[in-house]
Amino acid sequence: MTEATLILVRHGQSQWNLENRFTGWWDVDLTEKGEAEAVAAGKLMLEKGVLPTVAFTSLQTRAIRTLHIALDNAGRSWIPETKNWLLNERHYGGLTGLNKAETAEKHGEDQVHIWRRSFDTPPPPIEKGSQYDPGNDPRYAGIDVPLTESLKDTIARVLPFYEAEIVPQLKKGETVIVSAHGNSLRALVKHLSGISDDDITGLEIPTGQPIVYPFKDGAPSGERAYLSEG
Repeated sequence: MTEATLILVRHGQSQWNLENRFTGWWDVDLTEKGEAEAVAAGKLMLEKGVLPTVAFTSLQTRAIRTLHIALDNAGRSWIPETKNWLLNERHYGGLTGLNKAETAEKHGEDQVHIWRRSFDTPPPPIEKGSQYDPGNDPRYAGIDVPLTESLKDTIARVLPFYEAEIVPQLKKGETVIVSAHGNSLRALVKHLSGISDDDITGLEIPTGQPIVYPFKDGAPSGERAYLSEG
């Protein structure tokens, strides 16, 4: 039996996390706290001897920088790395850039809760060419950029990428790290842990804290565990 390990890391705190704004596909950087969370994640992997051999991340700065900072602090900055938009955060459509509290005041808490936490109801689409439309970002050249996404939509793009690109590495016995986002990682946790559509929307993925799954022959062989100090 070929044993392998999958490490999932949600990016450290971003500037818009701090400002309580819907971020989605908009590219924002880490705060000092977010950088510190990434440093801690890398040191924890080194301390526990859970050392990545292959890395995957999205095309978004906050996830890329979290990966690089963590790998630097784990002494693994040299490992091969794949960036792909399919691991991007969920696209929050017309909510992108808005303060969550102000949005709740405008549209009502119930409606915003549906947009944020329902499984298959997306927010209103973003207006093409508007301030936070990522459609003209050169990193997405040739990609049919969505105008909005539900969690279900996000899962529909993340899982095929996982099966095609990540599972083959796990079958080879690699220790794979995926640095991504709250919703793209929800997609993976839902699949790996068999969580229902209703329950996955309430699962919080903590920033900067490595989640580890053991694998055998490309399939999970145990439940997820959080790496922790001590």
